[in-house]
Amino acid sequence: MGLQIVRFEKENVERWGVVKGDHILVLQDTYSSLAQFLDKGKAEARKLYEQENGEKVSLNEVTFLSPVTTPARIVCQGANYSSHRAESGLEANKPPFNLIFSKADSSLCGAYTEIIRPAHVQLLDYEIELGLIIGSEITGPVEVTEETLHQFVAGLVIFNDVSARDVQLTQGQWLRGKSYRTFGPTGPYFYLLDQEEMPSIHDLEIKLWVNDELRQSANTNQLLFKPAETIIELSEIMDLSKGDLIVTGTTGGVAMNLSKEEMSKVSNLTTPYEEKVKVMLESQLKLGNYLKDGDVIRCSIKSADGTIDLGEQVNKVVPSKVTVS
Repeated sequence: MGLQIVRFEKENVERWGVVKGDHILVLQDTYSSLAQFLDKGKAEARKLYEQENGEKVSLNEVTFLSPVTTPARIVCQGANYSSHRAESGLEANKPPFNLIFSKADSSLCGAYTEIIRPAHVQLLDYEIELGLIIGSEITGPVEVTEETLHQFVAGLVIFNDVSARDVQLTQGQWLRGKSYRTFGPTGPYFYLLDQEEMPSIHDLEIKLWVNDELRQSANTNQLLFKPAETIIELSEIMDLSKGDLIVTGTTGGVAMNLSKEEMSKVSNLTTPYEEKVKVMLESQLKLGNYLKDGDVIRCSIKSADGTIDLGEQVNKVVPSKVTVS
């Protein structure tokens, strides 16, 4: 059985713990990073869960922090569900290449942190995604199969890839449009997988609500590029370290909905910037689905039988008090 690991703050002290029932069993040792926890804390967490001794705090008494700690690589897969490809003006079928981009680790925030909307952003969007936590150092090409996936993936988190579409698409700035501070709610739990649970990665239910309206609902069996093949591909390009995060893409139901013609126009490098802005605002603002100040986003990922449960995120959108262009 896997464990629900949490990183939290209580009385201005940061700690790690393992969830059991409605309480957190607090680990005695402190870990400065997720990588350090993976190196030294897993055995302590397992022993604590089994013996249930020592300090215990209620889930309601703590502030949840992102279980992914900085510095960390955040490697993202784009358009990795057919339903999201279709609503983005792309061919729905699996493409010949995996769309990879990155996101600044300063976007990471807790599962209940407010999402700050920059003053200039009008098209603020949500994207629930399954996050894979890297569990071993990768410094060169590796072969990964379903049988060896446990050697590379330590566990799972919920990740909301919050996106400023009017920056991402009109400027062609994916990194910028997705990297504002608080644009990466993560957790609340880091689900530390047991080896025998690895196949469940391919059968998890993901759901996102905005103001209690279900917007996104899918199963990870619909991923076009699976975790094993993605890790193989990334290992041929870059190093990955313990505690790094791969986010596997979002499903259909985001606020953005572009026709093929609109996507072609805004993604074309020769289209003047002012024309891209006009296309995006005219086509998207009338949809009414983009996030507004005061909206509450709720996310969950779990197996159908509930044995794997990554918890529930609840984040409120608030306006920035700082003007940044």
